[in-house]
Amino acid sequence: MPATMAGIVVFRQEVVVIVSRSCKGALIGALVLATGACTWVHMAPGASAVKVLTAAPSGCEKRGDITVSVTSKVALYDRNALRVREELETLARNEAAGIDADTVNPIDQPANGNQTFAAWKCKR
Repeated sequence: MPATMAGIVVFRQEVVVIVSRSCKGALIGALVLATGACTWVHMAPGASAVKVLTAAPSGCEKRGDITVSVTSKVALYDRNALRVREELETLARNEAAGIDADTVNPIDQPANGNQTFAAWKCKR
C-alpha cells in the first residue's frame, strides 16, 4: 500500500515527485537560474597564452578577424552579461591559438551573444 507524505508518493521503492501547477513555474525558473551560472566554454590547449587587449596592438601582424558566439538567453532569462563576455573572450582565445595568433582585441561590443575580435601575431 503506498504511503503519501507532503506531495511525495513512495510505492515499491520508487519515488515520484508530484509538482503542482503553481510550483511548476518556480521549478522551471530555478533550473534556468542554475544553468545561467554555469560556464559552458572551456579553455583549449594553448589558448591560455593568448592575451586579450582592449585596443589593437602596435608592431604586430594581423592574422584575421574572429567572430564568436555563445548563448546569451536561456528561455526567457538573459544570462549574466559578464559571464557571456568572459565566454566570448575564451572562445576568441581558443580560435586565436588555432591560427597562430597570440593576441586578440575586441572589434565591437557583445550583442545577442555574438562578438568579433581581431587576432594578432606579436613578436615577444
